[in-house]
Amino acid sequence: MSRILVFGGHGRIALLLAPLLVAHGDEVTAVIRNPAHADEVAATGATPVVSDVETADAATLASLIAGHDAVVWSAGAGGGDPRRTYAVDRDAAIRSMEAAASAEVRRYVMVSWIGSAADHGVDPESSFFAYADAKWAADAHLAHTDLDWTILGPGTLTFDPPTGLIQVDESGRGSVARADVAAVIARTLAEPATIGKTIRFGNGLDGTPAPIAEALRG
Repeated sequence: MSRILVFGGHGRIALLLAPLLVAHGDEVTAVIRNPAHADEVAATGATPVVSDVETADAATLASLIAGHDAVVWSAGAGGGDPRRTYAVDRDAAIRSMEAAASAEVRRYVMVSWIGSAADHGVDPESSFFAYADAKWAADAHLAHTDLDWTILGPGTLTFDPPTGLIQVDESGRGSVARADVAAVIARTLAEPATIGKTIRFGNGLDGTPAPIAEALRG
């Protein structure tokens, strides 16, 4: 059994992730901003904890992380306001990495996006630019820490049924069911071969997708 802390615990992927981890025998703590979401999160088997990551300092985040075995960052501002996007997707994410190191919790899984790269190519005038820029900054910071990190870059998210299959896609294309993303996160936490890797994936564009466990061992 592992103790897993999930930031962004009321997100659509996190709500699918928690039951998978609980079924595996893990203990899940889900950090949420809105206390009205606590019952829905608790129904997944996770323990909800209310904290606003946008305003929480590193010491506060470290107190949340302490005692866990791994951190999953699945929080996000949800687009819209560029200021808040940078505050959550970049600044709060980076504080959580510093907090994990301070709390001596080394395993850290970042849920990013398939196009996260220095040359992501998003037009600065686009409403998507702040997200692309913030996520890349957070990913780049994580990759230079001493944490046992994995960066997961799913393609365009869909509500399709889970397939249990993914294709690692370094070209940054493709789409993937949210349920498969949740399964990828759960498997990543249990797969040491993913440490220190950025894994971009979808349900398959070219070639043949593979079972998630096989694809992650790659």
